[in-house]
Amino acid sequence: MSAPMMPFIDLAAQRARIADKIEAAVRRVIDHGAYIMGPEVYELEKRLAAFCGAKHAVSCASGTDALTLVLLAKGVKPGVAVLCPSFTFAATAEAVALLGGTPFFVDVLPDTFNMDPASLEAAIAEAREKKLNPVGVIAVDLFGQPADYDAIEPICARENLWLLCDAAQAFGATFLGRKLGTFGMATTTSFFPAKPLGAYGDGGAVFTDDDELADVLRSLRVHGQGVDKYDNVRIGVTGRLDTIQAAILLEKLAIFPEEISARNEIAARYAQGLREVAIPPAVAQGCESVWAQYTIRLKPGQRDGLVAALKEAGVPTACYYPVPLHRQTAYRAFPSVGGRLAATDQLAQEALSLPMHPYLGAEAQERIIGAARKHLG
Repeated sequence: MSAPMMPFIDLAAQRARIADKIEAAVRRVIDHGAYIMGPEVYELEKRLAAFCGAKHAVSCASGTDALTLVLLAKGVKPGVAVLCPSFTFAATAEAVALLGGTPFFVDVLPDTFNMDPASLEAAIAEAREKKLNPVGVIAVDLFGQPADYDAIEPICARENLWLLCDAAQAFGATFLGRKLGTFGMATTTSFFPAKPLGAYGDGGAVFTDDDELADVLRSLRVHGQGVDKYDNVRIGVTGRLDTIQAAILLEKLAIFPEEISARNEIAARYAQGLREVAIPPAVAQGCESVWAQYTIRLKPGQRDGLVAALKEAGVPTACYYPVPLHRQTAYRAFPSVGGRLAATDQLAQEALSLPMHPYLGAEAQERIIGAARKHLG
């Protein structure tokens, strides 16, 4: 008989900790009635910007909207290419393709799961050979860890490409002493409930130090408005963050630093317990991950058996991303550097994510580690 299944991400434990504050925050919104662009939205933007050190935080309706708003502001359209990894969630490439641009897929590093700078350089050259007019790069901070911005930023500067950082899974992470939100021309994030800083619904934000870009984003998220909603100066979208979600996020942001510390302690225990039977994720020197996922690598052919063994022990798992974007029906017609992405295809067969959240107790974690060690031997 299988053991009772533990949660993969325990949102209930977090809610129990701050339930009174969350309920009071939601009631305040209900009482004042400013459900759209209420005062909590602007307060959240102020605190988010202060948290990561960005000049501007522009909230929006989702992480996908955050990407789309920036690409709209940068004029992505048919005839231009944007370089991005294939080993990521669809939203990264989706935002490019929705605007008529061409996502050009780049390979990743097998140890950090993030964009391979050498592959990026090759992709830029190949895109130009194909007359695709590369204009920008979207670097994804996958599973909570920053991409290698010391390598990627100089490439973008040399090649005259803008850099957009997709930190949907990594808001709160640090690269060489700098919080994400301060790299490239802009950084986007998601407040989907399962994210390290998650709402009770969809939400997102863009961070930038560019005053003009921030003003355009604020216009675009409200139908391209000018001085008011009946003065449309550009084509925009409905991309606002609900006031209730902002109120919830304010309470969650207050405990976020403690939760980041807890996630790193849990990651350290995983690494210690699993390093002899699997390949733990590598964290680049000088960086701090927020561990949106704890993703190990396994030898070929091991994953299905481990998933079954852990399920029997009451441990849920998740497989991100078993079919990378360049092999999916909607995206396979778009170009990939060299026509093949070796590391991406390898990770699609080897990667497995284990339960990760700030309230994963040591006893539960030892149960996970013990079951994995027993099976992998």
